[in-house]
Amino acid sequence: MPYTPIVATLGYVLSPDRRRCLMVHRNARPGDNHLGKYNGLGGKLEADEDVMAGMRREIHEEAGIECESLQLRGTISWPGFGKQGEDWLGFIFLIDRFRGEPPASNAEGDLHWVDLDRLGELPLWEGDRHFLPLVFDGDPRPFHGVMPYRQGRMLSWSYSR
Repeated sequence: MPYTPIVATLGYVLSPDRRRCLMVHRNARPGDNHLGKYNGLGGKLEADEDVMAGMRREIHEEAGIECESLQLRGTISWPGFGKQGEDWLGFIFLIDRFRGEPPASNAEGDLHWVDLDRLGELPLWEGDRHFLPLVFDGDPRPFHGVMPYRQGRMLSWSYSR
């Protein structure tokens, strides 16, 4: 059976001092699959855009800022991650320069600047704790991971560079 995932972007915006990251606390929509969790910014790719354009659009829609510099840090295949068990394929970006000022919230929840060394203390998806260190580690090589989920739980994690 062919692998036909939902293609998405996920971005982590660094503060100008590179010590904090902009996260959304998904607390605005009842029924949200991410309700209560903190997450980076992003979403589904549109049919007429490349992943870089999709990431720029999502950051603008969700944080009201313009990306001036972004780096593809990796990709993750999430078989079974969706609410109904859909497969997802995510392109993970680090946004290290932007223009504008994010608002206090968006349609999905409150926006917070979080110290990088405190990200692990937040209520995150279980799997985020495995790949987030790779987003910020400074290794110039992108990572490419597979993280299967079943019924909302991560089953395993593997990656290569």
